[in-house]
Amino acid sequence: MGATGALRPTRDPVKQPGTRHKARQRAVDLLFEAEAKNVAALDLVAQRRELVVDDESIGMIHPYTARVIEGLATDRAQIDAVLESHLREWTLPRLPAVDRAILRLAAWELFNTHDVPPVVVVDEAVELAKELSTDESPAFVNGVLGRIVELAPQVRAAAQATAPAADPDRE
Repeated sequence: MGATGALRPTRDPVKQPGTRHKARQRAVDLLFEAEAKNVAALDLVAQRRELVVDDESIGMIHPYTARVIEGLATDRAQIDAVLESHLREWTLPRLPAVDRAILRLAAWELFNTHDVPPVVVVDEAVELAKELSTDESPAFVNGVLGRIVELAPQVRAAAQATAPAADPDRE
């Protein structure tokens, strides 16, 4: 077909550049807010979903944001234990809250996502630290995740080995 009649492939909105980044940023925001308010992040997600029905300015919760929050609700103790064991000269409670949220998000992604390469997870976490935290945070986040990323293949393999065969996220 000519240039004016050419068919263009449709894009999956989940795969468009920036969509997952925004979903990650919203997840960090919700994790930070939940900690500041001392409430469960899952409760905030449910609350936002109810509020958006009447007030579109609240903004929809992206499915990936909800997936991360739900995953962290399930795996938080294990994620925190891994983070604690890979911090040098710091403890998790001493970290800035936004750095804690970024590290939790990235560690969960490293261990649980099969469609995002580990290098992308680390790059995204560093970018979030640049956008949301202190000048020192990107290097700190990169260092911690650089130590954790070596565990990701083993954790993913173990999870796949114990997962039910019909789990669509494991295909």
